[in-house]
Amino acid sequence: MKKLVTLSFLFILSLHLLSQLPSNQYFTKEIPQKANKEFQFLAFYINQAVISNMYPENDFLKGQVVGRLFGGNTTKTSNEFTSAYVEQRLIPFFIYQPSLFNGKAVLRASFELDWTWGDAAYGAGGNFGGGFSADQVNLQTQNLELELNPFKGVFINIGLQRIFDTPYNPYKTMFDKMTTTGYRLAYFGTDGVGISVRKDWDFSRMKAGYYKLYENYVHLNDDVTLMELTGEKDITRTWKLGASAYYLRDRASGAGGVSILSQGLNSLLATHNGVYKFNFGNVPYKADILWLGTFFGRNTEQWIDPLTITGFVNFNIGSADTLENQEVSSDKWTRAADIFGFAANIRASYRYGQTLNDVVTLDAIYSSGDADGLKDGKYSGVITGNQWGAPGAIFVSSGSYILMPHGNVVNRYTPAILDISNMGYGMTGITLNASKGIIPNRLNAKIGGAMALSNVQPLGGGNMIGTEFNGNIAYNFGPFVSLELHGAYLILGDFYDSKQNSYGSPVNGGLDERPVNPWTTFLVFKWLMF
Repeated sequence: MKKLVTLSFLFILSLHLLSQLPSNQYFTKEIPQKANKEFQFLAFYINQAVISNMYPENDFLKGQVVGRLFGGNTTKTSNEFTSAYVEQRLIPFFIYQPSLFNGKAVLRASFELDWTWGDAAYGAGGNFGGGFSADQVNLQTQNLELELNPFKGVFINIGLQRIFDTPYNPYKTMFDKMTTTGYRLAYFGTDGVGISVRKDWDFSRMKAGYYKLYENYVHLNDDVTLMELTGEKDITRTWKLGASAYYLRDRASGAGGVSILSQGLNSLLATHNGVYKFNFGNVPYKADILWLGTFFGRNTEQWIDPLTITGFVNFNIGSADTLENQEVSSDKWTRAADIFGFAANIRASYRYGQTLNDVVTLDAIYSSGDADGLKDGKYSGVITGNQWGAPGAIFVSSGSYILMPHGNVVNRYTPAILDISNMGYGMTGITLNASKGIIPNRLNAKIGGAMALSNVQPLGGGNMIGTEFNGNIAYNFGPFVSLELHGAYLILGDFYDSKQNSYGSPVNGGLDERPVNPWTTFLVFKWLMF
């Protein structure tokens, strides 16, 4: 009997003690089994060590160097000097999706923090902050936009957002797909403010957008405005076909834009980016430009079978007028140039192995050129967003490293052909790349080559721009974490023999002889965090 009473007492005491401790239900409320999805953090981290023979001559260009090699950014090549540096970048994304609105509203903010190791400390400025003691003010706003989803398949983006020349949502599509569909960011690939509306159906998609590239004075009609309408339809299980119309209204006369370079048809940004400069001088101008194009794709996700084909054709049509008399109150404009140019691209990729790294890709691009400038009152070359931004378009998916742009960059983005217009001379470019998964999804290797011709010869120069050879080897530690070694060498052609005047040619950076062949090699660590 005593044992029974004792056991009963201990049982009651244990229940009393347990009642004083937090229950499982309490813990369930305080520490949810599933993470709170209202707030998300994503980031892209890159660290790379670079050795090359390319560098800017201007002492002020120590932070970010963007523009055409041998262009207005003073970038040169040399047999005497070798650039050696380490760069670092973090692009964080902060995403807030309140459960109160049940997924109908999302706020996204993305920023950029990057520097060269050892460059500056205790100061302020973009692309700086890797010096001893650090403590640099360096935070660049990429995007700050609100996405609303009022109805099924309808998305409205408001604010500072991606302006990409493809029909897909840049916030819900892998970047590789954005660079191989639509116009592959060759016409518009940057960030800007405005509003875009898209509608997605099961087998088609459409996007309309209104963007303010430059506001200038708020009370005057002196802005730069861009509008777009893009659509794509799945014709069959494998083929997609799309079309687009872009319209740009430029009333800024070259004002505003990128720092002291300004922007527009007649700005210093043209020589910086390697696009055609309309020599209007300081005379006010107004321009209206329309881009009409079509694009297509077969097996764009590379899921259905081994063969993938994409391509586009795009025409830029428009005009530019200059003010006849600035001294008096006049509204008489004179036609300065009619604009008509076009570009076309075809890309074919064949996957011969079990992974997406077992692939051979052939890529060809053509853009029209202008042989006599504006002497005939016409410009027959291509115009892209690089006329208004630095950069405003990024054709980074050809597989080239130096001849045409490559995506592995932090502070230095200086290809020989930054813009598909090739300074208004036009171009014909071909790249061939082959990659192999030596250890599937773990160790990959790639070799490639690229060649480009100028469709119009510069004064004193020839058609051959250059021939590039490149390669890389990459080891994947896990999903989206890799260590890669890259290298490229570009053999410059007679295009760079151009001699425009006694001071040299703008084609080759003012030299009176062909520049030294550029080369680069870099070791890069990349991590996409999510």
